[in-house]
Amino acid sequence: MIREDLRVDVETLWDYHDMHHELRPCDVGIGLGSHDLGVAVVAVDLFHQAMFPRIVFTGANAPTTIDRFPRGEAVHYREYAIENGVPPESVLIETRATNTAENIRFAREVLAEHKIKTRSVIIMSRPYQQRRAFATCKKLWPELDVLCASRPLSLDDYVVSIGDVNRVINMLVGDTQRIEVYAERGFAIAQHMPDEVRAAYRRLVNAGFTSRLV
Repeated sequence: MIREDLRVDVETLWDYHDMHHELRPCDVGIGLGSHDLGVAVVAVDLFHQAMFPRIVFTGANAPTTIDRFPRGEAVHYREYAIENGVPPESVLIETRATNTAENIRFAREVLAEHKIKTRSVIIMSRPYQQRRAFATCKKLWPELDVLCASRPLSLDDYVVSIGDVNRVINMLVGDTQRIEVYAERGFAIAQHMPDEVRAAYRRLVNAGFTSRLV
C-alpha cells in the first residue's frame, strides 16, 4: 500500500487528474488503450447506462501492454465489451495509436470513415490520464464537447487493481509533468496547476519517483 509519508502528496495528484466531470449522454465513447482493462470495464458500464450508442477503442501496444494484451489493446478491449453484452456492431476499433494524441486523431478518422457525426464524446482512460486526455483532445479537436471518465475506484482500490504501488505513483508523477510540458510543446491546451499540486509533484520527484518523467 501507499506509504503514509507519501499518501497526502499522492492523493493530491490523484485528485488533480480526476476532471470530476458530471456525465451526460454523448454521441460516442472513446476508450484509450493502456495496460488497464478498467478502461473497457467503464466503457461497458456507461454503454449499458445509455451514455453513448457507440464505442471506439483505440490503441496498439506498448512495452507495458504487449504481455497482457498480445493482440493489441483495442482488440482486447473490444473482446471484453462484446463478452459483456455490447453488440459487436456498436464497437469500432483502431489499432495503430501508440500515444494519446494518436488515440484522438485516429479515433476521429475512424468516426469520419463510418460517417458518424460526433459533436460530443466521453473519453475513458486510466484515472490519472483524464486531465491529459482532455487537454490533448481539446488541442486536436477544439470544437468537440469533451467529458472524461474512468472506473470509479478509490486510490487504494486502484493500486490494488494494478498490483504495483510504485508504478502507480510513477505514472501519476509522469502525467503531472506532462500537463505542463506537453502544453509548452504544443501537444495540449494549457491546464491550471495549483501550487499544492506542483509542490506535491516536486516532493514525489525528490522521493525518487522519476521513472516516467520525460
